[in-house]
Amino acid sequence: MRPLNRLFAVLASLAMLLSAPAVLAAAAATVEVVQSPAWRDRGGVTEPLAAGMELKGGDVLRTGQGARAYVMLAEGSRVKLGESARFTLFSRSLQPGRAFRGALDVLAGAFRFTTGTLAKARPREVAIRVGTATVGIRGTDLWGRTDGDGDMVALLEGRIEITRAGQITELAQPWTFFDAPRGQAAEVKALDPEVFKKLARQTEIQAGDGAARARGKWRVLAAVAASETAALELYDQVREEGFVARLRPRRAEGQGWRYEVLLSGFSSADEAAVAAARLAAATGLKPSVRR
Repeated sequence: MRPLNRLFAVLASLAMLLSAPAVLAAAAATVEVVQSPAWRDRGGVTEPLAAGMELKGGDVLRTGQGARAYVMLAEGSRVKLGESARFTLFSRSLQPGRAFRGALDVLAGAFRFTTGTLAKARPREVAIRVGTATVGIRGTDLWGRTDGDGDMVALLEGRIEITRAGQITELAQPWTFFDAPRGQAAEVKALDPEVFKKLARQTEIQAGDGAARARGKWRVLAAVAASETAALELYDQVREEGFVARLRPRRAEGQGWRYEVLLSGFSSADEAAVAAARLAAATGLKPSVRR
């Protein structure tokens, strides 16, 4: 595809994404907040994860080093993903906002699953696989992690049933956790609230982390190019590193057209500055903050 034609295709696809709230409303899940770098894999195509992006069954989400993401299921539960996570959503629901049936597969990293007040009253069948353990959800707040050392699931509120190696373990007491070291028998242990504060930070996005949201008004100017070809090369470079970019053509007086590569969705200049620093480290570019 010629550079100019591809540029028009990129701009058109962004316009369609921004003008399709009805599609997002019917999705199995929607991305709320992203602390890049992060990606969505779908049907062999990889895209940077974006706030407002709709998700459907079979999508694989990946977060990079130092990254996090929040995903809102259509039935009202929130999934928080920590850094270096790999997560798959499966849904069999035709109307996921009314009655959600599906499974969440945490292949790597840390996560937190929290059910909102409205979601508690809706019909749902949700199972979460965490490494070698499968969690039946009757609880409303749980935290888990799977890595090379083993699997862990902590119950903060409600009740869950965990199946591993044919054995079923029920956690009905909040502030307990299921500890399953790799190659060893699992145990149920008490969860120290002070220890959990450190664990929870692995999945929490806090002010100053440089996360992007759908309605943030601050932007990062990643680069400016003088030609369509150079602009598309920069656009691809930024997106491959897991940052959501868009192109904005601007006429420069007496100099023809210039093409800006932008990151958007930041709630403050400070948030945008943190994201700009992370982008600079990943790409070698020299981004700046704009509003």
